[in-house]
Amino acid sequence: MRKTTIQAPAKSRRGVATVEFAICAPIFFLAVFASFEFAWLQVVRHTPDNAAYEAARHVVVPGASSAEAVVRAEELMNAVGANGFTVDINPSVITKDTTEVTVSIDIPMSQNSLTIGRFSSSNTMTRTATMRTERGD
Repeated sequence: MRKTTIQAPAKSRRGVATVEFAICAPIFFLAVFASFEFAWLQVVRHTPDNAAYEAARHVVVPGASSAEAVVRAEELMNAVGANGFTVDINPSVITKDTTEVTVSIDIPMSQNSLTIGRFSSSNTMTRTATMRTERGD
């Protein structure tokens, strides 16, 4: 006795593939865009750390001014395309008697999101670096 199998025509499977794609594609693209957003947030998180450190390092040597430190921090922040950030040097006037310098960078997340930024747009990230000066007597 011969066993026969009934196969569905290939045409009837086209609709199933379309429905599967319609269900899976939005989830896939959401995961892709979320990974880009979180990777960018890591860049935005680490760049102000580095910029504050480099600006503080620049201003602690003898002869440097707070304006030079602001320029150094802005160069590093602009390198990644950060928007709306502010750089604060404390004390704003560096003298021979200054013993410690603090550089703070505030970056609004609402202006630095790749996609909608729903989870981070209301936050402002602040990064700070404090160093002792190398000014002698």
